[in-house]
Amino acid sequence: MVKKTKILAIGDIHGDTGLVKKLAEKAKKEEVDVVILAGDLTFVEQSVKNLIGPFIKAKKQVLLIPGNHESNATINFLAEMYPNTKNIHGYSIKKGDLGIFGAGGGDIINITPEKEIFKALKQGHEKVKDSKKKIMVTHMHPKGSKAEFSGFKGSKAVRKAMKEFKPNILISAHIHEASGIEEKIDGTKVINVSRKEKIFEI
Repeated sequence: MVKKTKILAIGDIHGDTGLVKKLAEKAKKEEVDVVILAGDLTFVEQSVKNLIGPFIKAKKQVLLIPGNHESNATINFLAEMYPNTKNIHGYSIKKGDLGIFGAGGGDIINITPEKEIFKALKQGHEKVKDSKKKIMVTHMHPKGSKAEFSGFKGSKAVRKAMKEFKPNILISAHIHEASGIEEKIDGTKVINVSRKEKIFEI
């Protein structure tokens, strides 16, 4: 039997090192395998200190993507600075029969064109397309999702990618008021982890 992967996912940390510390402790206690950070780690790039370190200290693998508060270069810098950390914007990783791929970017501050988001997701999906189970990680919420109640329209690119690549789970963030909302769209379980972490196994 293939071992399940236990994941802790969170978005929109916005430089809150207290939250990171708490989450790193939780990741350790719950024995999670992977920590997914779904963008907006910083508050307009202000400080990247102590945002990844506590997870690495807790011996966790960290996957991250940029949000709309930081550039992909900042996320690359963090990924290179720490061991066992990978920026999956346009990339992917495999863990057994699970493939995880992603794309960051957003619709305010650092604006990412929809075309670019879709291109990154397509590129990331390519290497995990044969995986039995797939998780797609985006910063933006998909078009037509409940998070749109915020007045911020969801991403057409994310919705299109869901339809095409059929991930089992989509982790999205961005809309703080939508923290914790879970729904099913096009056969994919959509979990908004903006400021409210979610621990699950797949």
